[in-house]
Amino acid sequence: MALKAALEDVQAFMDMVPFNRVLQIRIEAMDWGTCRMSIPFREEFIGDPIRRALHGGVISALVDTCGGAALWTQCDPEDRLSTVDLRVDYLRKGEPEMLFVDGHVLRLGNRVGVTEMVAYHAGRRHEPVASGKGVYNVRRKSES
Repeated sequence: MALKAALEDVQAFMDMVPFNRVLQIRIEAMDWGTCRMSIPFREEFIGDPIRRALHGGVISALVDTCGGAALWTQCDPEDRLSTVDLRVDYLRKGEPEMLFVDGHVLRLGNRVGVTEMVAYHAGRRHEPVASGKGVYNVRRKSES
């Protein structure tokens, strides 16, 4: 099935959000109901200077954004999404290196969508840094 939102549209929309620009979030891949995003490592993202671990807020921001983008692939580009609930389980230390998140849609209804995400470092998807589940409110353009 074809994407309703083009990758360029999603990246352009994401780049309009100042916080996303600070994190330098990039879309690596996108398909119907799925998305892969990344952020480069920056010293400002360290949350534990002793262990040199990524800050949990950086990880959760990418998890949330990726889940929303995966959901948006099944929506009209003019539909709007907002996070209702986000659960992130931190499974191991986020290393000081590029972070990836894969997200996929579990269910999209008329007003609510649910996604599942996994955060990991390059080549180590089998050793996730975090896992997440997001619930998003879907406001259809037709309801505006």
